[in-house]
Amino acid sequence: MLSASFTLDPAFTVAPVSRRTFGSFVEHMGRCVYTGIYEPSHPTADADGFRQDVLALTRELGVSVVRYPGGNFVSGYRWEDGIGPVADRPVRRDLAWHSLETNEIGIDEFMRWARKAGVEVMYAVNLGTRGVQEALDVQEYLNQPDRTHLARLRQANGATEPYGITMFCLGNELDGPWQTGHKTAHEYGRLAMETARAMRSAEPGLELVACGSSSSSMPTFAAWEAEVLELTYDAVDYISAHAYYEPVNGDLGSFLASAVDMDHFVTSVAATADSVGAKLKSAKKLKISFDEWNVWYQSAFQATQETEWRVAPRVIEDSYTVTDAVVVGNLLISLLRHSDRVTAACQAQLVNVIAPIRTEAGGPAWRQTIFHPFALTSRLARGEVLRVEPRSPRYDTARFGSVPLLDAVATHDAGSGDVTVFVVNRHLTESLDLVVSLAGFGAGLRVTESWTLADEDLHAMNTADDPERVVPGPAKDADVTDGVLRASLPPVSWTAIRLTTG
Repeated sequence: MLSASFTLDPAFTVAPVSRRTFGSFVEHMGRCVYTGIYEPSHPTADADGFRQDVLALTRELGVSVVRYPGGNFVSGYRWEDGIGPVADRPVRRDLAWHSLETNEIGIDEFMRWARKAGVEVMYAVNLGTRGVQEALDVQEYLNQPDRTHLARLRQANGATEPYGITMFCLGNELDGPWQTGHKTAHEYGRLAMETARAMRSAEPGLELVACGSSSSSMPTFAAWEAEVLELTYDAVDYISAHAYYEPVNGDLGSFLASAVDMDHFVTSVAATADSVGAKLKSAKKLKISFDEWNVWYQSAFQATQETEWRVAPRVIEDSYTVTDAVVVGNLLISLLRHSDRVTAACQAQLVNVIAPIRTEAGGPAWRQTIFHPFALTSRLARGEVLRVEPRSPRYDTARFGSVPLLDAVATHDAGSGDVTVFVVNRHLTESLDLVVSLAGFGAGLRVTESWTLADEDLHAMNTADDPERVVPGPAKDADVTDGVLRASLPPVSWTAIRLTTG
């Protein structure tokens, strides 16, 4: 039997758990908005047309912040199209996803949805086809209390109080040639700097996110961050990171080690930012907003070509396996491990489009396999992230070389005394015995709940007909004796164990 171990001590902390780590993403793409969060004819629809079954699942998922309205969509979006009487709103072409946007849902409607869901909004401004003035205009509409033209327009549209959005993304993936309004790093950096300065002049307390690389495989990766940050460093608070993962040519071993790439991405961006900060003699530590991440079968999407202009076509509605869910759980471990730098993150997206929640028009909503590790991590990760240095057997991968079979992170809530351990076993066929020393916490810790996500069929998934085919169950043999936690981790599994004193 294989075994792995580590020691936890409350004195060795990384950073506080940031609630913004558990963010999501709603883009006007495919069926994320229309028949996703919004479907007036649905049996569960409320007076605003929002699906209450999706609202309930969003709350259960534990989403803290939602990035909106894009994504690639935002680089051609005119926010003014989505305000005022719905009957008067124009239908526009969306070049990003080759579809028609009806603008039935705009700022005011989405803010109502966000308040019902209990989430903060991270708003993205269009720096693809627009610029400084349009960013100032949408900020004024959202946040200006009264007296100005756009504040009064918002009030006339039913929102008497400002929305108070504090976090703004300065564009989206403008390093990418696919992006409407694609720019060089210098072009984007200059525009982002001028936009940031203007927005801060209007509202000094904003948190602003500059576009980083859209993936670490971009040929301009790191060079893009360096050039953009040399222009924007003192004007922004965050640099963004985006990453998607999939099994390539059936290579599950490398796929299960995807968090190795996420770790490298974060440390590379942090090192680049720190290098720029040192060059500029700045004492500020820039944070990272990992505001797009997930498993996405991107190679299958690239083979699909839309020819018609349609409203809310089905776009990248991936169905997720238990293996995908284990990878998602491991990516959450990576994000928590880097809580000293990554203080905001958004799984893309919330509903239907590479999403933890799926719906059918007029029909059910259900939890995909990737719903479960996200919901449990969001609920259980509290307090401080603890430093974890596992001792684990290793295995060879085609993409990442030798990697450990076990990956882990833990959190400690000093107020409640709770300690939660999050672990994955990446072995395809063998269980892994886990041993965790808890001596630093004194006597009295006991297992109060434990969850494992695994299945003998690595391709098992949840569907509308069988929505609970893959659900978490109790962790096997999880128990504490003499200050040592022991558990048995099945092959290809994600596990969370909460321990409490008393």
